Amino acid sequence: MKENTQANGANIMTSLNSQKTLFALVVFFFSFSASSNLLAATDMGIVTGGTKGTYIQIGSDISKLVKHEGIYLDVHPSNGSLDNVADVYERKDIQLGIVQSDVLASIRSSGDQQLNTIAKQIRMIFPLYNEEVHILASRSIKSFADLDGKVVAIGSKGSGTALTASLLFEMAGVTPSETKHIGSKKALMLLRSEVIDAMFYISGYPVSLFSSIYTEKLHLLPITDQRIAEHYVPSTIPAGTYNWQKDSVNTFAVKAVLMSYAYDDNHQNCKNVGEVARIIYSNEAWLKKNGHEKWEHVNLDAKLAGWEQYKCVADNIKDLKKNKAKNASNGTSVKNLLRKKVSIP
Repeated sequence: MKENTQANGANIMTSLNSQKTLFALVVFFFSFSASSNLLAATDMGIVTGGTKGTYIQIGSDISKLVKHEGIYLDVHPSNGSLDNVADVYERKDIQLGIVQSDVLASIRSSGDQQLNTIAKQIRMIFPLYNEEVHILASRSIKSFADLDGKVVAIGSKGSGTALTASLLFEMAGVTPSETKHIGSKKALMLLRSEVIDAMFYISGYPVSLFSSIYTEKLHLLPITDQRIAEHYVPSTIPAGTYNWQKDSVNTFAVKAVLMSYAYDDNHQNCKNVGEVARIIYSNEAWLKKNGHEKWEHVNLDAKLAGWEQYKCVADNIKDLKKNKAKNASNGTSVKNLLRKKVSIP
């Protein structure tokens, strides 16, 4: 009798242990599934630019920032602005991109229905900083007009640099003997070997590609043509930006823009992009302190002609903007009060 009772007890314990094991497996399975879905919802991608340019550094800054809040932003290099628009438009793993402001304007003004359809689905998250037109040229070339009849590298096909260089030539009536669609590293090598006469590179200064070179045969070419001034923002590359650059150089600039696809309001990526925007807006000071020096020139509240801020972004930061404006107003009021009521002998 005792043996039967022990046997029955052992069977019951075995059954209970089996049930506990099964229950634990079920809990683990659902926990793992929920965790996987959460990770999938916060895995994102951003397309930037060349590995030696400013775009990829800006993208890396954003990636480091949002990682602290559980968003894993994969930073992709690219050939430039046109490819970035294409990737944001059609790739499922890419939700964000950086683009030159004049690229979207060029797509819109093309008159092509397919291109207009693409442009309508691209939205601004934030305006970023000015990107200066760098033209590194032989010292025998003194002005933009001197590029007429010369061999000039204008950037890879699909890059914003190539598009802007072509537009500048058209505006100024300059016709090089040959334009080469090649990447910046190869262009610099050919320029130093005197195979080509000049190269374009559009990026916010300082450009790391130019920081490590030293040559007395090359210089940054000033651009002062007033026909270009009608379409682009005048800018200056300060003296000493590069260790081989003694004088400041007048040039023009385009605005870099952080962009996204126009996802529907109920799409998960609408929420994800809005959350990235909230994190950036809330941590602008951190980016200015810890990121690329171009963050110092960023005004996230600036308006940009021809660009509409993404509704998923505007809705997600509207309370932050109100608080920012209120705090600024209070600060001004206190200053005015003190200036009015406190007399300083």
